[in-house]
Amino acid sequence: MRPNHSSPDAAADQDAVISFLSSAAAYGLKGQVERHQTHGAIVFLAGDKAYKLKRAVRFPYMDYSTPDLRHRMCLRELEANRQMAPEIYETVMPVCRLPSGEMKLGDVPGAEAIDWLVTMKRFEQSTLLENMRRAGTLTNDILRLIGQRIARFHATAAPNHQYGGHDGIASVVHENHSILSRSIGRPFAKADVEMLRDQASHRLQSLRGFLDQRREYGFVRRVHGDLHLNNICLIDGRPVPFDAIEFSEEFARIDTFYDLAFLLMDLDRHGLVGGANAVLNAYLETSKDYAGLATLPLFLSCRAAIRAHVTMAMADADAAKLTDAEREASGFLNRALDYFKAPACRLIAVGGVSGTGKSTLARSLAPVVGATPGAVILRSDVIRKELWGVEQTTPLPAAAYTPAFSERVFETILERAEIALRAGHSAIADAVYARQDEREAIGKIAARAGVVFTGLWLDAPIDTLEKRIEARKGDASDATQLVLHRQLENIDVPTQWSRIEAGTTPEEVFAQALRAVQPKGTA
Repeated sequence: MRPNHSSPDAAADQDAVISFLSSAAAYGLKGQVERHQTHGAIVFLAGDKAYKLKRAVRFPYMDYSTPDLRHRMCLRELEANRQMAPEIYETVMPVCRLPSGEMKLGDVPGAEAIDWLVTMKRFEQSTLLENMRRAGTLTNDILRLIGQRIARFHATAAPNHQYGGHDGIASVVHENHSILSRSIGRPFAKADVEMLRDQASHRLQSLRGFLDQRREYGFVRRVHGDLHLNNICLIDGRPVPFDAIEFSEEFARIDTFYDLAFLLMDLDRHGLVGGANAVLNAYLETSKDYAGLATLPLFLSCRAAIRAHVTMAMADADAAKLTDAEREASGFLNRALDYFKAPACRLIAVGGVSGTGKSTLARSLAPVVGATPGAVILRSDVIRKELWGVEQTTPLPAAAYTPAFSERVFETILERAEIALRAGHSAIADAVYARQDEREAIGKIAARAGVVFTGLWLDAPIDTLEKRIEARKGDASDATQLVLHRQLENIDVPTQWSRIEAGTTPEEVFAQALRAVQPKGTA
C-alpha cells in the first residue's frame, strides 16, 4: 500500500522542509544531524533536542496530508504524551518561511508557518529498549519494571465508554483483513489472509459479551496505543513510554490488555518470550486484571497482523527494501495465525521449603508453559506482601504469618489460578505447600477447570538451603534460617508430586522439572 500525499506541491514543500531540518545550521549548531524515519514521521536529533516532523502522508488510519492536520496532530501528540513522558515532551514549534524563501525554526513575525514540529528533550539512544535488545542489555528485571509502569499508567488513564468493546476490536479485524488483502500474492497467500479473518472473527464472537463487559467496567481507557520496544526508553533507570498515538482516538481509546499486547507481541517476535512473560506477570501483579488473559490470543494476533501490513506500507515508501519487508511481513502474518494455536492450559504447583529455588524454577518454566507468552506465576511471598499492603521487598511482622493470614494468601492463589485457567491461560502456583490439605486444594482447582495438574516438590541438602537463604537480597521472601528449620520440623512431604533434586544448578533443576511437566512422548 503506497501512501498518498495530499498534492505534488505539498510533497515538494515538505521535501524542502526535510532538507532544511537535516542541516545543523537550522538549529544554530555545527556538525551532523541524526535522522530516524518511520512511515509516518521523521525525527531529527540535534544537540540536546529531538524534533519530530510528521510526514505529508495519508493512510486509511492516519492522515497527515496537510500542514493544518499536521499542526493539530502535533498538539494532540504533546497532550497525549505529557501524561506518560512529561520529562521528554516540551512544545510544538513551527517551521516558518520568510518572504525571501529562507526557512527558520520558531515563530517569526511576517513569516508563513509551512510545517510543524514536536520538540522534545533528547535521550541517549542506547537507553531505547530496541537498542538495548540489540545490545543484549535488556534484562527481565528491566522488563518487570516496565510491566509495573504500564499497569500503573493504565490505572490512572481516563476510562472511555464510547470506543473499544466488541465493536472496537471488530473494526480492527475488518481493517486488518481489508489491508492485508491488498497484498495477496505479494507477499501474502490468500488462504492465510482468509484463515486469519475466519479465526479472528470466531474468537471475536466468542468474546463479544466479555469485551463489552470490560468496557462497561472501565477497562477501555485513553492509553498509549503503540507500545513497542522503539517507543520505550530508560531515563534515570526508570522506564518511560513515549510516542503515544495521537492521530486516532479509536486507536488510543482501547482495552488496556490490547495496549499491553503490542509490547508482548514485539518481545515475542524477537524471540524474547521470557521477557514478555516477565512483563505480563509484573503487569498482572500490579493491575490484578487476571480475567483479561482471555483476550490475549485475539489481541496478540491483531497486533501481529497490524505489523504485517504496516511493514508493507513502510516498504512501499522505500522500494529497495521491499524484498526484506515482504519476508518480515509474512513472518508477522504467520505469527498472527500461530497465536490461535495455543496449547491446552495447565496448572503447575511448585512446592518445597525456603531456599529450594521455587521462584527461580517458576520463572524459568513460565515462558515455556501454555499460551504465549507463558504461564501466570502466583507466588505466595508476593501475594502476602500485596495483601499486607507493602512493597515486595518490605519485611513483614509476625502477624502477617499467622495461620489466618496465611489462609488468605492461599485462598488468593486459588482464586487467581482458577480465573487464569478459565480464561484459557496456564498458571504456576509457587508456595511451600507443606500440608496435604493445601496440596489437595490446588489440585482441585485444576480438576474443576478440567486441566492437567502437575505438582513439583523441590528438595535440597540443608547446608545448601542455609547458604541460599543467607545470600538473598532484594527478594520478596522473608524466610530466615530459623524459619527454614521450623519448616523442616513440620513438613509433610508429598508422595504423589514429582520430586526434583534442587541442590544442583538452576539449569539442571529446570531440565528435571520440564521432564516432569512434559513426560517423554507428550507435547
